[in-house]
This record gives sequence, C-alpha cells and structure tokens, in this order.
Amino acid sequence: METITIEIIGFENSPCGPFPCDESRSCELEACAPTEKMVPASEALHNRLKELYGDRIIVKVTLLDNGIPDYVQKIIEERHPPIPIVLINGSVTPLGRISLPLVKKHLEPLL
Repeated sequence: METITIEIIGFENSPCGPFPCDESRSCELEACAPTEKMVPASEALHNRLKELYGDRIIVKVTLLDNGIPDYVQKIIEERHPPIPIVLINGSVTPLGRISLPLVKKHLEPLL
C-alpha cells in the first residue's frame, strides 16, 4: 500500500480559500467552520481523509511565516499558484483552496 502525501503551503493566518465559510460552502469540511483559516481547514481535511482512506494519505502543512523553503520558492517563481498551495506527491495541484471534493478528485487516479 503506497502512501500519498498532500502538502498544504501557506501562512498561519492564510484563508483556506477564496469563498466565505458559510452554509453554502462547497469544501464539505465542517470541523474548521467558521474560521476560514488554512491551518484548521488542513486539520479538518486530514481528519476526513483519514476517515475515508485510513493511513494511505499523509497531510503535511508547511507554513511560510518564518521563511520560504527553496522548493516552494521555485514553485512560486515557475507556477505562480494561489495560496494555499496544494501539492500531491510533490506535484502542484491547481486548487487554490482546501476542498475535500477537489482533493478527492485529484487523489482518485492515485489510489
């Protein structure tokens, strides 16, 4: 059983996405509501993915508050992704938000 690593990159107080955290949200994450913050949303995503896939998925959060790692700097220079940046197995995934349905869509081919 191969594990898949999801890395969420941003600032500690970054929003989890561009949409409001209300009853119309499409992220399907409730444990982090109504914070609209990246770190609680990442934790909620981790918990939901663990429920769905067990230990096959690892969720890692990389905060940029104290500096930008070289590999992230390179991604930003080359791809200009929105924050939060979502990497799946090291590849940039064009999400721009923390969303269970969108992450699942990108995970399915790897499972």
